[in-house]
Amino acid sequence: MSALLVTADTPFADSGNTAWVLAAAALVLFMTPGLALFYGGMVRTKSVLNMMMMSFITMGTVGTAWVLWGYSQTFGPDLGGGLLGNPFTHFGLNGVMDAIYGFVPADAATGTAAAGGIPGPAFVAFQVVFAIIAVALVSGAIADRAKFTTWTVFTVVWATLVYFPAAHWVFAFNGYAAEVGGWIANKGDGLFLGGVGAYDFAGGTAIHINAGVAGLALALVLGKRIGFKKDPMRPHNLTLVMIGAGILWFGWFGFNAGSALGAGVQAAGVWVNTLAATCTAMLGWLITEKVRDGHFTSLGAASGIVAGLVAITPACATVSPIGALWVGLLAGIGCALAVGLKFRFGFDDSLDVVGVHLVGGLIGTLLIGLFADAKSSPAASAGLSMNDGLLNGGGFAQLGAQAEGAVAVLLYSFVVTFAIGWVLHKTLGFRVSEDDEVGGIDLAEHAETGYDLASFGGSRSGSSFGHGLLHQSATSAPREPLVETQKEGASS
Repeated sequence: MSALLVTADTPFADSGNTAWVLAAAALVLFMTPGLALFYGGMVRTKSVLNMMMMSFITMGTVGTAWVLWGYSQTFGPDLGGGLLGNPFTHFGLNGVMDAIYGFVPADAATGTAAAGGIPGPAFVAFQVVFAIIAVALVSGAIADRAKFTTWTVFTVVWATLVYFPAAHWVFAFNGYAAEVGGWIANKGDGLFLGGVGAYDFAGGTAIHINAGVAGLALALVLGKRIGFKKDPMRPHNLTLVMIGAGILWFGWFGFNAGSALGAGVQAAGVWVNTLAATCTAMLGWLITEKVRDGHFTSLGAASGIVAGLVAITPACATVSPIGALWVGLLAGIGCALAVGLKFRFGFDDSLDVVGVHLVGGLIGTLLIGLFADAKSSPAASAGLSMNDGLLNGGGFAQLGAQAEGAVAVLLYSFVVTFAIGWVLHKTLGFRVSEDDEVGGIDLAEHAETGYDLASFGGSRSGSSFGHGLLHQSATSAPREPLVETQKEGASS
C-alpha cells in the first residue's frame, strides 16, 4: 500500500482507480460489522451484545483518532529513522484533502505523478478502515469479562501507541511526501523499489500479528474467565458465525485487492490468490478436525475461511496461485492445531485471536520467504521488481527479512499492549465483577440483552438460556472442553 504525495496541479486522478479504492474501502468497513457477527455468535447468549459492541465502538473511536492524528502518525513525514510519522504534519487531515496520490511516481525527485493516481481522501478512507478492524480484532481474546468503558479507552490508546506506529513501519514506503518511510517497508528499499525488504502487501504483520499478540497480552492481564476449561462455553449461535464469516470473506477481497490502490493486473491477481488460499485453508481445517475429532463442523469451516484470509493477507501479491494454495492449506492445518494451545498453556484467549490471527499471520508472513515468485506473482505481472523465495531459488535472504519484520512487530506489540492493559487494569479496572460476569455482561454493561429470553422461559440475564437445551442444540461443536479431560474442540 505505497503512495506518493503530489501537488494538486499534477495530472488528475484516475476515475477507475479511484472508484475501485473507494469501493474497496466500503468492503473493508463492512468487515467490522461482519466481525461483530462472527464474534457475537461465538460467545454465550449473555455476552452477545457486548461482544458486538466491542467491535462497533472501534468505528467511532479509531475513526475519530485517525482523522485527527492517526493518519499523520502513520503516513506523515518520518520521525526517528522509520519509527513513526509526524502526528502534527497532517493533523485533522491538513494538506491531504486536495492532494493526489500516485502509486508509481514518474519522477520522484520533482513529485510528478504518473497516470493512475487517486485523490488523497480516497487513500485516507482506505487506510482508516484497516485501522478500525485491526483494533476490533483484539477484542475476541477478552470476550465475556472486559469492562466496556475501559475497552473504549483502550481502543484509542492502543491505536495511538501500537497500531499507528506499526502501520508506519510496514505501509509507509519511501517517497511518500518526499520523506523517508517506515523501516520494515524500506529496509533494503523494499518490494516496490527492488531490494531485500520484508514483504507485507496488505497487513499480515501490522494487522494480524499485531492484533493477535495484543490479544494474548490482554488475555494475560485480565486472566481467565470463570469456569474456563470446566464449564461449557460453546458458541451460542453458529448461524451468526457463518454469516459473519461470509461477510468477512466478501469484504476481504477489498482488503487485499484494494491494497493495489488501483484497478489493474495486480489487483486482479491478488483477488485470485485470496480466493485460492481461502479455499484450501477451509479444506485443511476441516480435514484436520475430521482426523482429530471425527466430524466436519460449520465452526471449523468458518474458522478455516478466516485462517486462510489471514495467512494470504501479507502474501497475496508476492506468490503465484499455486503458492497461494499452499499458503492456505498450511494455514488451515496450522491454525486448526494452534487453537488448542490455550488449553495446553493455560491462557484464556476466548475466541482464538492468538490461534488464528497471530499464528495465521506468522504462517503467511514467513511462507513468503519460501514461495515468493518473481515471475508468476501479481506483483511480477504488474512489472514490479521483487525477490524469489527459497523454494524458487532465491536463497534465505527473503525468509530472513520476513522473520525480522514479524518478530519486530510481535515483540513491540506484546510489550506495549501488556503495559497499556496493566495500567488501565490498575487505574480504571479492566475486568467486570464476578457477579456481572456470571449473571451476564450484556445486562451489566449495556442494560439490555440480545434476545427476549422471557419468551423462551429463560432468565433475563441469559445465564440459564446460555447453558440450557436451546443453547446446546444450536451448537455443533464445543468451543471449550466441558471438563478438564475432554478432547479439545475446534475453534476459530
